[in-house]
Amino acid sequence: MLNGFLGKKIGMTQIYSGDGRLLPVTLIQAGPCSVMQVKTVENDGYIAVQLGFDDKKMKKTNKPEMGHATKSSLGPKRFIREVRPEAGADIRIGQSVTVEIFNDVKKVDVVGMTKGKGYAGVMKRWNFKGGLNTHGSTRHRPPGSISSNTDPGRVIRGKKMAGRLGGERVTIKNIDVVGIDKNRNLLFVRGAVPGHKGGYLILNKAR
Repeated sequence: MLNGFLGKKIGMTQIYSGDGRLLPVTLIQAGPCSVMQVKTVENDGYIAVQLGFDDKKMKKTNKPEMGHATKSSLGPKRFIREVRPEAGADIRIGQSVTVEIFNDVKKVDVVGMTKGKGYAGVMKRWNFKGGLNTHGSTRHRPPGSISSNTDPGRVIRGKKMAGRLGGERVTIKNIDVVGIDKNRNLLFVRGAVPGHKGGYLILNKAR
């Protein structure tokens, strides 16, 4: 039906597999998602389905968001993204899509924003070893030399230095789908996914 879906990271836990192995899994609240817009080649130049996830309070919704939600007879949503539909899929505006679209899916690609950790030094950001910790040393956590002399006389682009760490869009590919809870719209995937608890995720069927 759809090649992508929206969800929210709940947290991590452990479950036993059928052969008795203890597996680390991440719980993802996958849907229900509402179809807010269906884009076609005639009107928009490409084919896509706009999904909305997680209801938004009316007092926190501005007029453009409210007008867009009213067109689809739905309430405003906190997380709205476009996904590609499968060929021949019959999708209508206002339709609700649940986690059941992952019934026959074995692997997914998870897209999320990593945890933002602010401005970090080279040891935390790039795992530099650091200087000596002996008596008399005054160089414990510095980056060291960052450039050469007259030639080239500048810092080379891409040099590993201190700076902003985290808060980046990251895709983890080919994560195993361990289980589905249809009653609570939960998706169990093996291992960790990017982001903090409560962070929004995009779930794509692995190619």
